[in-house]
Amino acid sequence: MCGIVGYTGMRPAVPFLMNGLRRLEYRGYDSAGVALQAGEGLLLEKQAGKVQGLADALTERASVDLDGSVCGIAHTRWATHGPPTQNNAHPHLSKERIALVHNGIIENHNSLRERLRADGYEFLSETDTEVLAHLVESHYEGDLLVALTAALKEVQGTFGVACISAEEPGVLIVARRGSPIVIGLGEDETIVASDASAIIKHTRQVIYLDDNDVARIVAGDVEIRTLDSTPVSRATSEIDWSADAAEKGGYEHYMLKEIFEQPETIRNTIRGRLDSDRGTAILSGLNLEARDLADIQRMLVVGCGTSMNAGMVGEYAVEDFAGFPAEVEQAAEFRYRNPIVGSKDLVIAISQSGETADTLAAVREAKDKGATVVGLVNVVGSTIARETGRGVYLHAGPEISVASTKAFTSQVSVLLMIALKFARSRRMSRERGMEFVREIEALPLLVEKVLEQNDRIAKVAEQFADFENAFYIGRGYMYPVALEGALKLKEISYIHAEGYHAAELKHGPIALLQDNVPVVALLNHGPGKDKTLGNVAECQARSAPILGIITEGDEEARSCVDSYIEVPYAPLHAAVIPATVALQLFSYHVARLRGCAIDQPRNLAKSVTVE
Repeated sequence: MCGIVGYTGMRPAVPFLMNGLRRLEYRGYDSAGVALQAGEGLLLEKQAGKVQGLADALTERASVDLDGSVCGIAHTRWATHGPPTQNNAHPHLSKERIALVHNGIIENHNSLRERLRADGYEFLSETDTEVLAHLVESHYEGDLLVALTAALKEVQGTFGVACISAEEPGVLIVARRGSPIVIGLGEDETIVASDASAIIKHTRQVIYLDDNDVARIVAGDVEIRTLDSTPVSRATSEIDWSADAAEKGGYEHYMLKEIFEQPETIRNTIRGRLDSDRGTAILSGLNLEARDLADIQRMLVVGCGTSMNAGMVGEYAVEDFAGFPAEVEQAAEFRYRNPIVGSKDLVIAISQSGETADTLAAVREAKDKGATVVGLVNVVGSTIARETGRGVYLHAGPEISVASTKAFTSQVSVLLMIALKFARSRRMSRERGMEFVREIEALPLLVEKVLEQNDRIAKVAEQFADFENAFYIGRGYMYPVALEGALKLKEISYIHAEGYHAAELKHGPIALLQDNVPVVALLNHGPGKDKTLGNVAECQARSAPILGIITEGDEEARSCVDSYIEVPYAPLHAAVIPATVALQLFSYHVARLRGCAIDQPRNLAKSVTVE
């Protein structure tokens, strides 16, 4: 949530900062601002609204002010404390000599604010970040690194911070606890950000800060120490995707591009991880030997939102094929309800960004209780990946649209491989394992067949774009698809949509059905279809329009619905993916017809790094 960019080097800072903000706008777009070292002071510009408003304001300034500045910080905000106004936008200044941007939440900001007010500090915003800016200034005696370190020792909460001082030209200080900071290494220059997408245009060589790291940066020189002032060394990594991967590539929206990338991203996810001869999966990143697999008695999956929906598919597959208990837990509940977890449990933490605050907290709780913990993440070098030390990278490439699409299908692909791996370590035969491998290998082709129907799905969407409420229903493997489909529709079209197990309709929700409340029914061929068709009849009896997601050539299902989208046949555990892609396209076209901001839906941010 929120985006931080900082630059120090030999060239004008503004082009680096503004390019970074545009690439990070998907992380927050309520307001934006920039602070620059200019002459003997600080130049500040910030605006409510999107980054373009800030860019327009900067063009009105004298170019000499901007061109002469080679050190600065910038921020695009997702509001936590205080509404998205110009005063609440970052950066925040203190006594015209300290400028600071911040991601996270300062939990003890109220008590700190009272103390600072008593010391004569004036507050112009409602944010917790301004408290931190004044706190740093209160410690400042000519060394910004020392001042920030002292201030952060008083802070309770999470932070990713970048700050500059009018009195230390070219010096940029950054720190992190619970909110990511990436340092991009150039020649005689350094660019820092909360996400590598803001850096990749300039360099692929990066350093990921650990929690409680503080770094002093001057041009190309980076000095890192901990909050207790101990010097530390952090490894340099290389970003494994290009800047082009974070562009729209001719598509109208990032979301549409990412939907159409899924055949390739699934191929990237499964490449080199399937052994067709032995009928098993090769997941060396799990760092689990055959004996370790056999010793595990239960799998727990923790995640939020889309990741939790993917985890439900994994739960079903592990229990169906590996024959041992699996559960899915909302990550925040896992942390706070004191779960029963032990050394025989495998905890899989799923997070596209690898930075989700609740999921990271669940990782730490599970480790404290002695469980084996693995991460299933997309972002290399992310906190969850580093703290678990074992897991599976998705290799789905950057996902810029706030609504997750390709990450979900890659997550499900990995979870199916995990189910296969465990199944083969137990009772699944080699022959069935070989068949399972073929089912996973077929996933990209199944998705391609769905994508070929894009124009037809757009036509179907026209029939539903004017509704304001919708239900999604499914059974078995199609239940998490119903949840994910409803989530996508509400995220980007602002239609109130709810996913239900089809059997739950009669336990309350059916009371809301009428001719302006459509029902999207997952009717893929397989166990549970007949029962769901019965639920469809109940919905039609209440005049609800029915959109069916049906298997190709299923005349029975087609005759029972008002509209339909066909997907190719696959066993239900594999059919999850083409069915989900069909619903992604449906949601996209409904949102487009409604004129919604598809890539940046209101009130949402891509990476939820605060609780």
